[in-house]
Amino acid sequence: MTMIELPCPAKINLFLNITGRRADGYHELQTLFQLLDYGDTLRLQRRPDNLLRLHPELNGVPSEDNLIIRAARQLQALNPQQTLGADLSLTKRLPMGGGIGGGSSDAASTLLGLNRLWELNLNLAQLAEIGLKLGADVPVFVHGKTAWAEGIGEKLSPIQTANSWFVVLKPDCHVSTAKIFCHEQLTRHSSPIKIAAFLEGGNGNSCEPLVRKLYPNVDKALIWLNQFAPAKLTGTGACVFASFQDQETAEAVCGQRPNNIDGFVARGVNTSPLHKALGIL
Repeated sequence: MTMIELPCPAKINLFLNITGRRADGYHELQTLFQLLDYGDTLRLQRRPDNLLRLHPELNGVPSEDNLIIRAARQLQALNPQQTLGADLSLTKRLPMGGGIGGGSSDAASTLLGLNRLWELNLNLAQLAEIGLKLGADVPVFVHGKTAWAEGIGEKLSPIQTANSWFVVLKPDCHVSTAKIFCHEQLTRHSSPIKIAAFLEGGNGNSCEPLVRKLYPNVDKALIWLNQFAPAKLTGTGACVFASFQDQETAEAVCGQRPNNIDGFVARGVNTSPLHKALGIL
């Protein structure tokens, strides 16, 4: 195998409960990562040398800072005696800074794709450990299951969610995750809940009140979407979402969105399209 093309699916946080702050600055949390059947596409082509080339480069993100290249470098570092190079082509659909895991998903698809292309034979646990060094959201994409998460998001328990269609909207603003997590008004000590409590309706987002206050465009998007179904913030935003029972209703709502708001419709899935593409079930 010298070439492979892989999906990089989005995720949304069906709820986000921040329960504490660690000494290293990371936040302890609870969340439910819902995987979607919509995302970026990554094409990986093996090279006969050790060069890594990403095209196109993302605006404002130097190639070496991109999580795709950083993920590939991690694998190269484990095997310095091997010839491991690749051309990496990304078709970007997921908005940056949206809270839907675009960069983390790209990194996970890079790890799994190059593991297959370079015949490294690392297992998912090993790849998830590498991914955690790149970001707290990377492991859920590596493991490829909709999951209940704790710790900083790396302690995962697969969970089956009902079939739903989601309208995901991206307001015209960029929310800084670092700014939200460092803000003095962020609620950091919510009481932990059990999965049963979530299923009974415990589905808030500790970041939402602060994000709505600091980013009026997010507040407006939530108010607009809430006309059709309960609307929520995913992660620290800026994306917001609502759940619908069928594709037709979701498409109809998305089609009515204000002109200054991007959006898409996606189906919630319990197994990642990435894993299906690689035959990992």
